[in-house]
Amino acid sequence: MARKCELSGIGPITGNNISHAHNKTKRRFLPNLQKKRIWVKELNRYVTVKLSTRALRTISKNGTGELAKMILDKKIKVR
Repeated sequence: MARKCELSGIGPITGNNISHAHNKTKRRFLPNLQKKRIWVKELNRYVTVKLSTRALRTISKNGTGELAKMILDKKIKVR
């Protein structure tokens, strides 16, 4: 299962751990993903999606219209 937001497409990025002695080792910064069951008014049903918390805040603010459009265009697989 990919660690990727289904709505915004954000995924892991890479960077460095830096020690006190300034030694650098590779690490991954993972997105804060949450599995959420959301009522989509346009489809008149619940949809379970894996979203980043930023995308979840965007849905709370702007509504589920964009989510419904992506589901109808088959860009998001409905569970």
